[in-house]
Amino acid sequence: MPPRTLICGSLAIDTITVFPDRFARHILPEQTHVLSVSFQITEMRREWGGCAGNIAYNLKGLGGDPVVMATVGDDGGAYIERLSSFGIATDAVRTVAGTFTAQAYIITDLDDNQITAFHPGAMNQAHMNHISDVDRIALGIVAPDGRDGMAAHVREFAAARIPFMFDPGQGLPLFSGAELIEMIDCADYVAVNDYEARMLAERTGLSEKEIAARVDAMIVTLGADGSRIHAGGTVFEIPTLSPAKLVDPTGCGDAYRAGLLYGIGHGWDWDRTGRLASLLGSLKIASRGGQNHIVDRDALAATYHQHYGHHLW
Repeated sequence: MPPRTLICGSLAIDTITVFPDRFARHILPEQTHVLSVSFQITEMRREWGGCAGNIAYNLKGLGGDPVVMATVGDDGGAYIERLSSFGIATDAVRTVAGTFTAQAYIITDLDDNQITAFHPGAMNQAHMNHISDVDRIALGIVAPDGRDGMAAHVREFAAARIPFMFDPGQGLPLFSGAELIEMIDCADYVAVNDYEARMLAERTGLSEKEIAARVDAMIVTLGADGSRIHAGGTVFEIPTLSPAKLVDPTGCGDAYRAGLLYGIGHGWDWDRTGRLASLLGSLKIASRGGQNHIVDRDALAATYHQHYGHHLW
């Protein structure tokens, strides 16, 4: 049986738009103090999103056993039903009356840069959920969520001695350097992208190497340049796989983290774990939205063997 993995994070409804140009051509650096821009978009769609939903979707496709811990508003019933239809446990999803489910409004340009406006809604009540509310959890992740919820869940995982990954993501600016150090010290693993790694270092006053020394592993994703995993005094350089096509980066980091959780939960080495995570990110970027790609174990294994010459499962 796969380990029961608690996914603490947001459930959100994403409105994703495409700007058929490059932001850099329309934002003048010397005029940012009087910034007033309008982007005429050519595509718009609404997608199921949020870090918890995206991670759980990918982990379930891999054959994992995710449990989503999140908050939704009065409009969240359809999302709960969707997760349940995939066999994802939703008993730790709380509906907060009188609120909206978190909403993200994303503009993506031709260089895959993104500008996002986010309304947290029910997500601000994430601290109403508690790790102790869920039985038989063997592994977890604290992904971007309400500030108080993230802080509480980090402490609760640590107190319960359940190994977990700290993924501050977009929530990183919510915390002081001292708070971030405390959360890192509670965690077993830290996962960030390269920009977040620099911000984390700046806020805490710790280098990437010093942060890595405080946890079992620190994972830094580098976009098209792959990723690196600091573990046990070794740095594993994980290559990226060329995707079938470049369509939408939304949710790629969440897909990657699902691969990490699967590998950790099954006791894999870091090279194999990172390559699975990279493969999932490559798969996701070829589809629109965070949950529209198909995670097929046989197809993943075939691609993995083709590129690396080793069996995945």
